[in-house]
Amino acid sequence: MSDSVKVAPVAAEPAPGMVERRGGALWVTHVLMVLGVLVIFFPIWLAFVASTVTQADIVSPPMPVLPGGHFFENYKRALFSGINVPVATMLLNSMVMAVGIAVGKIAISLISAFAIVYFRFPGRNTFFWLIFITLMLPVEVRIVPTYEVVAGFGLLNSYSGLIFPLIASATATFLFRQFFMTIPDELAEAARVDGARPMRFFVDIVLPMSRTNIAALFVILFIYGWNQYLWPLLITTDPEMNTIVMGIKQMFPSGDDTADWPVIMATSILAMIPPVIIVISMQKFFVRGLVDSEK
Repeated sequence: MSDSVKVAPVAAEPAPGMVERRGGALWVTHVLMVLGVLVIFFPIWLAFVASTVTQADIVSPPMPVLPGGHFFENYKRALFSGINVPVATMLLNSMVMAVGIAVGKIAISLISAFAIVYFRFPGRNTFFWLIFITLMLPVEVRIVPTYEVVAGFGLLNSYSGLIFPLIASATATFLFRQFFMTIPDELAEAARVDGARPMRFFVDIVLPMSRTNIAALFVILFIYGWNQYLWPLLITTDPEMNTIVMGIKQMFPSGDDTADWPVIMATSILAMIPPVIIVISMQKFFVRGLVDSEK
């Protein structure tokens, strides 16, 4: 019998780029991230705690750091009684305004960008740059003439007055234009050969390919509309048309009046819930719309 030699398998050395870095640096980064989250979250936690205790617990130091037993009482007072207007009404106004602004901006920007990219007409680039220049004219700069136009059409104290002056978006038009320019021309040629009209091409091909961009912009524009303060403050004189951001500011007393801190803190927490829900529910599409490398 011949002697057989057994050779032990040699472990392949990992490539330099495949070596996983572990150790103290990994723990330090995680600890710093956790500390950063705690620092950011702590004021929100204090606001939540303040919304569950009594006025005496807040004004008598030290302020509690654990929730109290008045959660349902304080939130019920805020939602259905409030101080000037029930918070439920202000939340509805803010929701209608934010959704209207986001949907309006996306719809107008989609159509504008589609026309600029896929239609040949004299001066189309000039029109695009005229739209882009409006980025240098925010609503605060043109607020007086905008107010005169809205008042002239009788849109004060209305949802239309809150939404229509803010639905034009040069930023969204620019982003959609840049994305449409990356769509292969062969798709448009194939649709034309198949007899598809421009709007059929827009609905069946362009819109489905733009859904991640639409989702990302919807999150940004919803938060933009939700946080509007100056424009609603200017065109609404009826308390029933107050938005939630306006309502929080109006809850703070003037002079020697005493602030109802539990209701104010409950209102602040309620004002954060819709944007947080939108961001969490659309997080996947939001990230893909911003960093997708296949576009």
